[in-house]
Amino acid sequence: MIATERIEAERHFHDVQARQRAGDLARHPRGLVFSDDEYLDHESWIRPALARLGSVAGRSVLDFGCGHGMAAVVLARRGARVTALDLSAGYLDEARRRAEANSVRIETVQADGNALPFPDATFDAIWGNAILHHLDLAQAGAELRRILRPNGVAVFCEPWGENRLLCFARRGLPYPGKNRTRDEEPLHRRDLERLGESFPKLEVTGFQFLSMLRRVMHVRMMTVLLEACDRRLLQLPGAKNWCRYVVLTMRRE
Repeated sequence: MIATERIEAERHFHDVQARQRAGDLARHPRGLVFSDDEYLDHESWIRPALARLGSVAGRSVLDFGCGHGMAAVVLARRGARVTALDLSAGYLDEARRRAEANSVRIETVQADGNALPFPDATFDAIWGNAILHHLDLAQAGAELRRILRPNGVAVFCEPWGENRLLCFARRGLPYPGKNRTRDEEPLHRRDLERLGESFPKLEVTGFQFLSMLRRVMHVRMMTVLLEACDRRLLQLPGAKNWCRYVVLTMRRE
């Protein structure tokens, strides 16, 4: 697919989602208000990944692909000067409303993640969740490096595509939250190589192997036990290929 067609397809997909969410929030406006823990603990990788940004107080932080704006709000509550970027105007509207409902200030920018409208060395830190796998990794990586300040850090949480059983499930089995755009694919080793062209010291940590069963099994004690097992199993050589998500830490040195 031509790049411009893919961008328009992505924009349309997420604007439709945002309109559906806007309808729900119009009926239940208190849904915009949330605690930090609600966001940090909704998936097992979010809290440890966000911690890799370090202290953000007084720093300029980009929420790259902000979606519903929850991460932007959490970062702003921690004292960051937050810019929330998304391709979808609908999601940016939700992010603005969520920031207002939670009494924080953020800036919003609508743009394609492959072509960022910021000067060089604009941000101290960049955060993203499930966004890079929608993009041209070589192009996006170069842009992320360009806008990071020296010693800046970028942290991304991304679906991993080297687990063949999980790929089969993603393609063929029904489960909650499965909606995806037509062209998106989980990250593979080759994608890490493209990012490595801009960030040679890319750090990769796997999350959820046994504990990915939490999507269909809602017994908290069992989930805690499986997550404890994962912390050991995913340290074994080659085990990362069986995980559900990876957290990528990239530093501009």
